[in-house]
Amino acid sequence: MEPGFWHDKWDAKHLGFHLGEVNALLIKYWPELALGRDSSGCDINVFVPLCGKSLDMCYLAEQGHNVLGCELSQKAVEQFFSENNLPHQIEPSDPINKFTTEQVTILQGDLFTLAPEQFTEINAFYDRAALIAWPESMRLAYVDKISALIPPKSVGLLITLDYPQEALKGPPFAVSNDWVMANMSATFEIDLLSCDDALMDNQRFVNKDVPWLTESVYKLVRKGQGARTLRS
Repeated sequence: MEPGFWHDKWDAKHLGFHLGEVNALLIKYWPELALGRDSSGCDINVFVPLCGKSLDMCYLAEQGHNVLGCELSQKAVEQFFSENNLPHQIEPSDPINKFTTEQVTILQGDLFTLAPEQFTEINAFYDRAALIAWPESMRLAYVDKISALIPPKSVGLLITLDYPQEALKGPPFAVSNDWVMANMSATFEIDLLSCDDALMDNQRFVNKDVPWLTESVYKLVRKGQGARTLRS
């Protein structure tokens, strides 16, 4: 979606994509990644793209990780720190503003302006609402950008939704297992951890008579540098 779409959502407080609690699938499956310190004894640094004001970042920090989020909306970032009573510092810059508190840093600005040099310390990642935020026409560009930013051997958790796209206008958009395998396997090792019926847990989909809805959780491992095959 275009940047103005998301700014309008935050301005209008249309935040159906925001969960008021830590995502249950993150709690259940994050331990499956078996992350402590990395092989060199360094801390785990987790990248969270399109993070919004998600409480999942607080959960990741509570696991002892350092969290680096990226979020387009300044309102979302400001609300994350204010609603969680987190004192923070702001480093204004163009095109990215940097908000920092203990264990959590959020880069406020357009994801596509970020450079790999800003991610050299990242060794894990978490995507609950980023991949499914993009319509199919824009999704490949997002995958290529993330693939370019995340260092090789980084381990992550990806959560997707799938449903008949014609039944409901996204976001969130439908992302099938076939799509993930066809478009992400060049740069990621992919392990499907679960795929469950999620219709009854999503009232919006029920109200719109969506016939079925599944929620999938994947473990991803960024392949080595030589495996990167970005699209032009």
